[in-house]
Amino acid sequence: MARAGLNKHLVQQARDAIRARGQHPSLDAVRIELGNTGSKTTIHRYLKELEEEEGTRLDDAGLLSDTLKELVGRLAARLHEEAHAIVAQATFQHTAQAQQLQATIRERERTLDHAREEHGATLAMLEAEHAGHKTTVAALEQERLSGQRLEEQIRGLEARLQEGEVHRQSLEEKHRHAREALEHYRQSVKEQREQDQRRHEGQLQQVQAELRQLQQTLVVKQSEATQLNRDNERLATELRDVQRQAHQQERLAAQLELALKTTQGSLVQIEGLVEASQQEIATLRATEAALRSELHAMASEKDKLAVLLEDTDIARIIQARRNGETVKVIVTDLEPSPDAVG
Repeated sequence: MARAGLNKHLVQQARDAIRARGQHPSLDAVRIELGNTGSKTTIHRYLKELEEEEGTRLDDAGLLSDTLKELVGRLAARLHEEAHAIVAQATFQHTAQAQQLQATIRERERTLDHAREEHGATLAMLEAEHAGHKTTVAALEQERLSGQRLEEQIRGLEARLQEGEVHRQSLEEKHRHAREALEHYRQSVKEQREQDQRRHEGQLQQVQAELRQLQQTLVVKQSEATQLNRDNERLATELRDVQRQAHQQERLAAQLELALKTTQGSLVQIEGLVEASQQEIATLRATEAALRSELHAMASEKDKLAVLLEDTDIARIIQARRNGETVKVIVTDLEPSPDAVG
């Protein structure tokens, strides 16, 4: 909005002051000369009116000769050609940059789709690892139960082995008593035989029969002791087998625990990959937004370039007109045609 008191006279004074310094009185330069106040629309309207008034005065006064008008016309045509070339070059550069940006956006979209596919595959792998982890835990629990059952069997065999050992010791004690009794009896028989050998032959025979019976009993007891020793050896062998199986189960449990730790480590790595994929997707989205903003900014820069070209045409005509003469001509009808700009 224009400042209070802004009029055509003030705009004319600002424009003349800029011209006196040998500068082009563009819209922005006039507004700066006015102290950065006033509406650009109002200042442009006043400048337009001043240019029309000066152009009308020069036509009415007959100051422009035919040669000068022809020169101005050629100059205007030349300026139109140069402006058209500049606009065409800028349009070509803008189109190339826009195509490059579109290709970059498409490439980033393909990268984003690929990242999404990898993210989906990673999630599937993660689910598979979770399922494998559950299976491993279930197998480990089953092996632990099997180990507990084997430990119970081992305790039962150890109890049986202790019972056999007690029975064997009992038999050895009986066998020792029998030997002691036999030795004592032999000693008694020897003494009795020395004393009553002739008188007690019948009794001796009876004693010998009893001795044979005792010897048979001893043989039987020795056979039982041998059988018990064999049973003890068999139980010891079974115990060693059970202990070996228990060690195998313990090694298997250790392997399962190691596999579980490895699976957990893989799970942590997969979660890190998922997080990295999500961060890369966010970065690609931010880059895409920045590229779109840059594309809009280039479109705005193109519009500003068109306005700047219009001001540049007027400035060049004014400077070309000043070929040692004091009169300054402002050409206002040299607007580039829509066909030339396109």
